[in-house]
Amino acid sequence: MTSSPAKGPEIITMGCRLNIAESEAIRDMAQGQDDLIVVNSCAVTAEAVRQTRQAIRRARRERPDARILVTGCAAQTEPQTFAAMAEVDGVIGNREKMEADSYTTVRVERSRDTTSATLLDFARSEREVVRVSDIMAVRDTAPHMASAFADHARAFLEVQNGCDHRCTFCIIPYGRGNSRSVPAGAVVEKAKQLVDAGYREIVLTGVDVTSYGPDLPGSPSLGLLIERILKGVPDLPRLRLSSIDSVEIDERLFDLIAHDPRMMPHLHLSLQAGDDMILKRMKRRHTRADAIRIVEKLKAARPDISIGADIIAGFPTEDEAMFANSLALVDECDIVHGHIFPYSPRTGTPAARMPQVDRATIKARAARLRDACSTRRDGWLHSLIGTSQSVLVERSGLTGHAENFAPVRFASAKPPSSIVRAIITGLENDTLIAQEAA
Repeated sequence: MTSSPAKGPEIITMGCRLNIAESEAIRDMAQGQDDLIVVNSCAVTAEAVRQTRQAIRRARRERPDARILVTGCAAQTEPQTFAAMAEVDGVIGNREKMEADSYTTVRVERSRDTTSATLLDFARSEREVVRVSDIMAVRDTAPHMASAFADHARAFLEVQNGCDHRCTFCIIPYGRGNSRSVPAGAVVEKAKQLVDAGYREIVLTGVDVTSYGPDLPGSPSLGLLIERILKGVPDLPRLRLSSIDSVEIDERLFDLIAHDPRMMPHLHLSLQAGDDMILKRMKRRHTRADAIRIVEKLKAARPDISIGADIIAGFPTEDEAMFANSLALVDECDIVHGHIFPYSPRTGTPAARMPQVDRATIKARAARLRDACSTRRDGWLHSLIGTSQSVLVERSGLTGHAENFAPVRFASAKPPSSIVRAIITGLENDTLIAQEAA
C-alpha cells in the first residue's frame, strides 16, 4: 500500500503497478482538493479487499472531516460492500475513476454525530453514492498518465487494460473488463512527454501487457510497440516491463529483451504454480516445462537478467506433491523477486467451488515459498558484491535500483533521477551498498 503526500488529494493505493500509474492520473485530475482522500482498491485476493476496508477506516480516523471516495477493482466488483461503510462518501468504478468530474462534484459536511453528503453531478440523490458502470462494455483505453510522479524516479505508462483470459482463481477481468490497448502513437507521444519531464526510466504497465495489440488496426504486438518506443524516443535510456505472461513472449519481444541494452534485464512472470495439474485447473496456458524453458532461454541470451514471479500457495486440490513442484520451481527458474499469494477464494470464480485446502496448510506453504525465494534472493544479491551496476537514483537521493531491479543504497546523496555507475561494496537488510565508481 502506498499513500501520497499530504498536500493536495491524498491517494491511498493498493495492489499493482497499474493502480500506481492510475493513482498518479487521479492526483492530476483532483489537484487542489486538499480535503479529498481517494482509496484506489485491489481485489486480487480476499486479503487485499480486507486491507482496503482497513485503510478506509484508518483514513477516516486520521481525517474525520475529509471526503473519502473508493475506486479500483474492489470497488468495481463489490460496490455495495464499500457503499455500506459509514466512512465512505462515494464509490466509483474503474471507468469513472478516469473521469475528472468524479473528483470535483462531491461536497461533504460532517459533524460529530452525523454525516451528510450533498452529491451534485456525481449523483443527484443523497442515496446514490455508487457510480459504477458495466466495465465489460468499455472498449477504449487512453494512456492516463500524469506529468509528475510523487514517489518514484520511474514513470509508469499504461499501454493496456483488461483481460480476455478467465483463470479460474481470478476476479480481475470483472474489475477491469476485456482487453483493450492504447494506440502506439499515443504511447510514444506520452513517453516523449515523460522523458522531457526528466524521467529516465519508463515502466510499461497493464493487466495483461503481453496481450497488447489484437484489438488495434493491424494487430500490432507488444514487441512492435516497444520497437516504436525505442525508435521514437531515442533519449529514453531505460525501458522496463511490468508483469508479463511467459507464454506470450514471441520472437520479436524475446529478441528485444535479450539484446537491446535499453530494455532492462528484469522480467516478472505470471507463473502462478509449478505443477501441471494445478496449472490446468487454474486454466493457465503454459506448463511447468514451458516456464523452465523460457527462463533458460532468456538466461542463455542475457545472463544478467533477473526473474520475478507470482506464485499461489494452496490452490484448491493442491496436495504435498503438487506443492513440492511449485517449491522446486523457485530454484529451477531462479526466482529472486518472488510475489507469494496465499490462495483465497473469490466469490463467483470457478476455483471457489473446488475442494479447498485448509487455511493453516495454505499459510504454511506460503511461508515455505517465501523462505525459498528469500534464500534464492540472498544468494543473488551476495553474488553482485564487487560488481559494477548502473543505478537509477530515487527521489531521496540515497537509494535506487540497478538495471536488474536490485535495490541499492548510497553512503552519500546523489542527484535524484540521475543514473549513476556504482560499485557494489556490501549487502545490508536486503539492500546492496554502493559507492559511485571513480
